[in-house]
Amino acid sequence: MEQEHSNSSLKDKINSALKHFFDDSNKYDYNFTLSNPSENLKSKDQENSKENENKFEVKNIFPSLSVTLEYIKVKYNTLINSDIILREFTLTARNRQYKALLFFIDGMVDSELINNNVLEALMMRNRANMFNRDQEQVISEAKTNNITVRKVKKFNLEDYILDSLLPQNNVKKVSTFDEAFSGVNIGNCLLFVDTIDVAFDIDVKGFKQREINTPNNEVIIKGPQEAFVENIRTNTSQLRRMVNNKDLIIESIEIGKLSKTKCAICYIDNIANNDLVAEVKYRMSNLEIDSLLSSGELEQLIEENNKHSIPQVLSTERPDKATKYLYGGRVAVLISGNPYCLIMPATFIDFISSPEDTNLKFQFSNFLKFLRLLAIFITIFLPAFYVAITGFHQELLPTELLFSLMASKENVPFPVIFEILIMEISFELIREAGLRVPSPLGSTIGIVGALVIRTSCC
Repeated sequence: MEQEHSNSSLKDKINSALKHFFDDSNKYDYNFTLSNPSENLKSKDQENSKENENKFEVKNIFPSLSVTLEYIKVKYNTLINSDIILREFTLTARNRQYKALLFFIDGMVDSELINNNVLEALMMRNRANMFNRDQEQVISEAKTNNITVRKVKKFNLEDYILDSLLPQNNVKKVSTFDEAFSGVNIGNCLLFVDTIDVAFDIDVKGFKQREINTPNNEVIIKGPQEAFVENIRTNTSQLRRMVNNKDLIIESIEIGKLSKTKCAICYIDNIANNDLVAEVKYRMSNLEIDSLLSSGELEQLIEENNKHSIPQVLSTERPDKATKYLYGGRVAVLISGNPYCLIMPATFIDFISSPEDTNLKFQFSNFLKFLRLLAIFITIFLPAFYVAITGFHQELLPTELLFSLMASKENVPFPVIFEILIMEISFELIREAGLRVPSPLGSTIGIVGALVIRTSCC
């Protein structure tokens, strides 16, 4: 009886469970959401952009000198870098002493300028540092009952250092570490003073640089024999000297999030088209790149359509040629660390012209341009004409010339087009070898090139 009772109770439980499972009123709603892959990608991009923003976050200079010192040590890895100089000293101003720090990179500054125009002026107890009541700037003065009340201008340490203690000609105040580090990286030194949340960027550049020499690629007989160098300020000074006009505008712009390469946009006001200048500025300001190291990279980035092989920007190493185009209404761009100037826009006639043409009579210069145009035509179409005539239109050749060509090709097992390709590749190999191989091997390359050309022609 007990066994039957247990079996019946078990059946009742199973029936109630099945009834509950199949009952529509007791359905459970399970809400599952599948995320869209594009939304996941967008969220990841947003996270990466936030990380990049945090990475390049603008940080203001700390008023505490000890915190600033530790921050610089971390950013420049002073435990590893041996050329980072951090000079701590005591600054004297109005009979009061302040802790100060001088930060620069060894090898990029002029040590004499730092010693004579910065450290000596700040550390010595000279007349400017000695405080005298008579030197106070009185704003207003009132006297009542034999009591004199004076309203004196409040002492400002920033202005006092900038106006009275630093005799260097080029000094500016910066408020962020980004601006400060940019100045140090190009050869300036930074002065930090305790209790001040700004730094003084002092121009004391003294690194070695190449002197102005004759052009290497655009050589002329008559005319100036000067070329651009890698220092952008030297290049702008050459343009200033040659243009010799107050309307010459030279605007600075930085390109590259990491490299912060300085570029100079040069044009003559009231001559250059404003729309052209605005277009150049727009294209250069909207380059989202990490680094810019050469003028060739910038040329490819700002072209209208770089799929075509026809260049749209002219490159020159001659200041006189750049000056000529500036007076013609063009825009010139100089890049720091590169001895070439970009002229934009460029037309076809610019590529068959030479700086020597301005020193010749127009008859000779036009004749030379015609010869260059003919040389371009021969370079592009002569191999194709040779293949077409020798392979398909032999009737265009004189009989004696045709017989000599057939005799020379009788023992050659390759078709004409294959020979032309081999000859073109050989020319390119010889050209590359002449450019890349060290100069002592140049004569050997020339002899080998002559033998290859003679073999290809025969």
